[in-house]
Amino acid sequence: MIKSTKCTIKFANKGKRDSINLIIDEYRNLVSFFVDLLWDLDKVPVLVPSIISSKANTWLSARMKQCAANQASGIVRGTRKKQACRLAMIKKLMKEGKKEQARRLQKIYDTTNIAKPNILNVEMMLSCSIVSEINLENNTSFDGWITLTSIGNKMKLKIPFKKTKHFNKLLKQGGVLSSGARFSKKSITFMLNIPDTPIKKEGKVIGIDIGQKTCLSISNGQQIETDPHGHTYMSICKELARKKKGSKGFLRKQQHRTNFINYCINKVNFEGVKELRIEKIRQLRTGKRTSRLLSGWSYKEIFDSLKAKATALGVHVTELSPTYTSQRCSKCGWVRKSNRKGKVFKCDNCGYTADADLNASFNISLELPAISKEVRLKELNRKGFFWNPSGITFDCHEPIVRDA
Repeated sequence: MIKSTKCTIKFANKGKRDSINLIIDEYRNLVSFFVDLLWDLDKVPVLVPSIISSKANTWLSARMKQCAANQASGIVRGTRKKQACRLAMIKKLMKEGKKEQARRLQKIYDTTNIAKPNILNVEMMLSCSIVSEINLENNTSFDGWITLTSIGNKMKLKIPFKKTKHFNKLLKQGGVLSSGARFSKKSITFMLNIPDTPIKKEGKVIGIDIGQKTCLSISNGQQIETDPHGHTYMSICKELARKKKGSKGFLRKQQHRTNFINYCINKVNFEGVKELRIEKIRQLRTGKRTSRLLSGWSYKEIFDSLKAKATALGVHVTELSPTYTSQRCSKCGWVRKSNRKGKVFKCDNCGYTADADLNASFNISLELPAISKEVRLKELNRKGFFWNPSGITFDCHEPIVRDA
């Protein structure tokens, strides 16, 4: 598993910082040149041949040209990837005889215009051909030095840095530094190869429900809603909605949102847990008009951070369909749309009352059979039905408690 960590370059003297800024500006011009060059090609090579990389006119070395060309290739291929996936799916649907689905996807493919990527703030990605040494053992006041060679104009840089808490944490986990690094005008990003943690075979299963008002609700009864300063996920999203997108205030509030998510995930107790079950939510706002408030709710960021934390601790992560998990009673298994009203859940069958998100997390943690799309389209939840490990029934029977 590859993880990255950032270290500031503020400890370098002014001359070295000016040299780094000069190199990055020229490197970005190179990447922009290669993006324009590769954009018109039908098939973009992963490793750009020297016959293309040599076309650039710059004072940087041939090795730097090659790094910039390969990075530009990755940017162009990444921008085109979604359209390429759509085209492959259209061919697959046509082969399977699903012409109507293929026609709808073809319409999306034809009307989608791919814009050329903007690389104004791209970071300089250097391989081991430029990063000749990363030294963490020295007798100076700095924690390490990174040496850059073959830059151009006989330039060689030796840049000092100090390790952060995150850097030391990754090293403690057995992380091994890779030979390359990424540079911006303010920081260096190192990549470390972390050995995979073996998956736990014994322990309990927990379910987590992700919400707007209560960020995390866990089936063990734990709910994480506020941080020590009284902020909630909803309050942060409201402040984010009032900021102008792209402004410094907007970026600061995005970082605040990330810090809040990390705080909540660090509060989750994974001790004695072998499996984490979580809702599988995809295309949450696709094709729908979204308010600025809802656009600030980043489910993917919460899910990715939660999955990374669980995987690092050897906890298996299972994604489940969220269908009816918030409408099902975790006591008797009765599913009805009227059971939930906002944050309050009250079962029409047995009268069980609980927090709606906490009740949903209990349901996520249970071994319940999947509900097919055909059953969902029948809208059985309007009249109500029982959904238990044995299946779907309409007759009243002995309730199944949450711990069963």
